[in-house]
Amino acid sequence: MTSRKDFLKKGLLFSAGISVVPSLVFSQNTEKPAQIDPKIVKEFVKVAHSDFDKVKEMLKEQPLLLNASWDWGGGDFETALGAAGHMGLKDMANFLISLGARTDIFVLTMLGKTDIVKALLKAYPGLLNSQGPHGFTLLHHAEKGGKDAEKLLKHLQKLGLKETFIKLK
Repeated sequence: MTSRKDFLKKGLLFSAGISVVPSLVFSQNTEKPAQIDPKIVKEFVKVAHSDFDKVKEMLKEQPLLLNASWDWGGGDFETALGAAGHMGLKDMANFLISLGARTDIFVLTMLGKTDIVKALLKAYPGLLNSQGPHGFTLLHHAEKGGKDAEKLLKHLQKLGLKETFIKLK
């Protein structure tokens, strides 16, 4: 049987341990790197609309650009992957994804990932009318996907999507 004195000692040690653990866990250096220069982010997203070689070059110099997003204004945020998606640049999109770029339903549509896109639309029907970069819809991305996205193009039309562009609200 534990004596009252032992119980109090153990309780005190336990309490002290609880107060020390968070400082040990959170005492690591948690500083983030400096913000990427917005001019560089804008240039990166801009060149991702057409210049694959420049995208590779810029990523080599600054790997953290991979998921950087530019705000064109009015809530129109775009990454290099988003630019490749609405421009139909499959090689660039696949390259960026292979490096770990965050993908979305728009890029997956352009790439013709039918099973994934259908599953997303089944789980979240509201995505059918969502707006991608610059207001381009899933239908636009399916058209940019060409032969790879033909099944999705027909599926989206069957679901009633008619617009390739919706003005950003």
